[in-house]
Amino acid sequence: MSGGVDSSTCAALLIEAGCDCTGIFMIVHDNAQQHCDDAQAVAKYLGIKFESLDLRNDFRTVLGYFCGEYKQARTPNPCVFCNRHIKFGKLFDYAKSKGADFMATGHYAAIRQDDAGSALYAAANTAKDQSYALAMINRSVLPYILFPLSDFDKSHTRSLAEKLGLSVSSKPDSQEICFIPDNDYAGKLEELCPDIAKQGNIIDSSGKILGTHTGIHHFTIGQRRGVKVAMGVPWYVTKLDSETNTVTLGPSEDLVHKSLLASNPNWLIDLPQQPFAAKIKIRYNHKPVNGMVYPQQNSVKIIFDQPLRAITPGQTAVFYIDSPAGLKVAGGAWIDRTID
Repeated sequence: MSGGVDSSTCAALLIEAGCDCTGIFMIVHDNAQQHCDDAQAVAKYLGIKFESLDLRNDFRTVLGYFCGEYKQARTPNPCVFCNRHIKFGKLFDYAKSKGADFMATGHYAAIRQDDAGSALYAAANTAKDQSYALAMINRSVLPYILFPLSDFDKSHTRSLAEKLGLSVSSKPDSQEICFIPDNDYAGKLEELCPDIAKQGNIIDSSGKILGTHTGIHHFTIGQRRGVKVAMGVPWYVTKLDSETNTVTLGPSEDLVHKSLLASNPNWLIDLPQQPFAAKIKIRYNHKPVNGMVYPQQNSVKIIFDQPLRAITPGQTAVFYIDSPAGLKVAGGAWIDRTID
């Protein structure tokens, strides 16, 4: 239970279904007290047991990943990483150690059974679907996960929470990463790893110096605002290089590519032996697009049917397979680079 409306409604639905529930709040940073209080108040109202689990030491792996990726001029996805290692890792292990049969969360995604066992599917409401953020969790946990909100949209969830008398029914959704409550990524990075703030050059594709920057962590692929270089026409961040500490700018067409290479794939289906057609997302709010996925030893090559803009190293590429039951998550991998 995070203290928000989704997990609170999730708990209420499970109780209505006759489940014996314990609410668990994860403490992963020092600014969580209000959310913890909200979660505890909901648990008390629902009449269920409540625990706060201090995972701040474990969460250092997420912070280390966050800093490490930016140091390598990659744009990390800490929520995807956290879901794998903390929420559906450490928290899941704790729940099982306490005798829980299942762990439930308020994610908008679905677990369905097919011939191969438990599988992850996109939510019925694609506008709120959160399966992308779950694509890197371990396949072995799928049989023990419940997503009671899989068929809801957010307005339905809020309406139901209000009818159930939940105090958080109108609590705003969080728009930030949990450990950056003010959304100041650069400030948090400089706090966690001060050596990341190094001045370097802003260049064009020919190497011509256009200006200077105060750290590549201020930039991401496709960025236009804040580059502080006047070119007379729109130019965008097209490349980040940690070795030379340079930011490359170029016109929009330099952002367009048709293929990518991604590493450390996480398969939520049996390991494919042949290339397969899929719908692919390259970032959380990206509409899935058609392409071919080519499994390799510890990587995947993806070739899209149509070129895409701003493929970003460090983000997750998630591949879905069309099925009668909906969009099934085949797996995901960490984007390394474009290859065309």
